[in-house]
Amino acid sequence: MLSKRLFDLFFVIPGLLVLAPFLLIIALVIKLKDGGNVLFKQVRVGKNGKYFDVLKFRTMVLDAEKLGNKVTTGDDPRITPIGRVLRKYKLDELPQLINVLKGEMSLVGPRPEVPEYVEFYPEETRSIVLSVPPGMTDKASIEFVNENDLLSGSEDPVSDYKNKVLPIKLKYYVEYVKERSLWMDFKLIIKTVIAIF
Repeated sequence: MLSKRLFDLFFVIPGLLVLAPFLLIIALVIKLKDGGNVLFKQVRVGKNGKYFDVLKFRTMVLDAEKLGNKVTTGDDPRITPIGRVLRKYKLDELPQLINVLKGEMSLVGPRPEVPEYVEFYPEETRSIVLSVPPGMTDKASIEFVNENDLLSGSEDPVSDYKNKVLPIKLKYYVEYVKERSLWMDFKLIIKTVIAIF
């Protein structure tokens, strides 16, 4: 785990320095166009079941969680015009580099879920998945890079997410934990960039 932490810091510290002007521009555009908070915080479950606030650029209207469920589809009317662009290229996820810097997340690992959905993890699977820090990307993130669009036509996106998408993600999460290595992390980072663009 020490080598993984050093791996993360090796990329995150220079990455944040290089991306700082770009992140500032995104923040200013959100503030000027939509007003309100620039960042969106949501409680997620991290390593060993510890809760933390995952950071994202806000891509939805203010108080969006009060206006709908936590599963977002591509045609969700709560998404702002700026938010659609940020989501398309996963730019809304960039503030999670701060989560990585703080040690709450890793660059690669099982994506952190909201507590409500972690409750649906089978007990053995939960203990495996939560034994490592959650990540910004993993094989499931690449496989479901267009997850919001996949759920757009669903009559019940929450149910479809829990019963169709989540089991596949959990399979990938368990595979990652059992086979993880720094070389695998590096390859998944490259594959993520390719999948997004």
